[in-house]
Amino acid sequence: MTEMTTTRRPSRNRFALWQGAAALSTLALVPLATGAMASVDASTTEEISRFMDVFLEVKSNYVEPVSDEKLIEGAINGMLASLDPHSGYLDARGFSNLRTQTDGEYGGLGLSVTMEDGVVKVIAPTADTPADRAGIKAGDYITHINKELIFGLTLDEAVEQMRGRPGTKIDITVVREGQDKPIELTLTREIIDLKPVKWEVKGDVGVLTVTSFSADAARDLKVAMLATEKALGRAPRGWILDLRSNPGGLLDEAVGISDLFLERGEIVSQRGRRKGDIERYFAEPGDAAHGAPVIVLIDSGSASASEIVAGALQDQHRAVVMGERSFGKGSVQTVLPLTDTTALRLTTARYYTPSGRSVQEGGIEPDIRVPQLSDPDYASRPKFRESDLRRHLVNEKRVDNGLLEKDEKTDPRFSATTEELKAKGIEDFQMHYALQTIGRVGAVTSRMAQGGKAPAAKPTRRN
Repeated sequence: MTEMTTTRRPSRNRFALWQGAAALSTLALVPLATGAMASVDASTTEEISRFMDVFLEVKSNYVEPVSDEKLIEGAINGMLASLDPHSGYLDARGFSNLRTQTDGEYGGLGLSVTMEDGVVKVIAPTADTPADRAGIKAGDYITHINKELIFGLTLDEAVEQMRGRPGTKIDITVVREGQDKPIELTLTREIIDLKPVKWEVKGDVGVLTVTSFSADAARDLKVAMLATEKALGRAPRGWILDLRSNPGGLLDEAVGISDLFLERGEIVSQRGRRKGDIERYFAEPGDAAHGAPVIVLIDSGSASASEIVAGALQDQHRAVVMGERSFGKGSVQTVLPLTDTTALRLTTARYYTPSGRSVQEGGIEPDIRVPQLSDPDYASRPKFRESDLRRHLVNEKRVDNGLLEKDEKTDPRFSATTEELKAKGIEDFQMHYALQTIGRVGAVTSRMAQGGKAPAAKPTRRN
């Protein structure tokens, strides 16, 4: 699941927001305070005694001998699993996997996944990976790996089976809601090199795709913007920042990418358990886009760090957010090492957009909702978001997700079929619509730069 993992160094806090077992970046880890036991209430002693009674009974009477290590690890996993979908225990294998993901390169399929009722559920495939090219989609369930049922495995165990030496094949069975039969796929593992930024020029518009918020993503995005300007020989008319199906990464990189488009103002804040546990991040002077219009594309797979960027640019009225409502992951996880090889991943805070919105459950609602009409399964495939996870944190201001998804009437602009779009050469309707829109926004900006008057702005409401 998309997780925002707090990591601290002596100088500046660092955060990671990751999706299941798919996208991470460099972590500096928080030592677990040895004085924590001092805060344990005296009444806890009775509950610990009850735990020990169960432990000893199992140790003595279970049908087969069982090690202390296995029992304790099971108890820890159960304790953390009872809290929320993002807290968990990282054993030696899990901690090693996390560090592998941090390096941004591994042999696998390119999937962001979570665990739901013992079944692996896809959050989103990473663009241009074996999973993406095979047509695996958000909301799919992976039930078998190499013809063997994986029900009951932990998420780390399932992910470990999907990884392997590049060039080796793997059979995946996918169950998709709305499909009568399971989908059988054979994929070839590749090196998943998480290059966080891609760029291209479409007409006179710069298109920037951020696939993950791994280390140096903000730096790479700035380089991509310079490369776009060089390719055009001038500044582009506008920018499209594509964050669709981006599961997250480091908060520092989300702050840095937001800062590239902002001159001033708050980007994000995170608030902990206690009233005074608030940390705020602000933009520094210097807009790398020089005020050019920006459209941010999001969808139901845009999570955590993606939502921070979209929320910051939306609240600061710097960009038009377009697409679908985002995933809705607004909590912070802290990695707390227990030993050199094990750690806890514990939810410790929530984050908020500049206007004070929590995206938890509700996500970021686009300014302009644009369905992905070029996806033939779009209408029938259910959307999967944070609010669908069991034991997810509840938004303090209750969100009516049904109301968020409700459309009063069908927009005639969005009536084309997949076949009709394909006949016109449109393979990505959301991108096509964004390019058309930024052309109109860019024309207004150009007139303003030449001394003309822009249309009167509608009143805006600040919280």
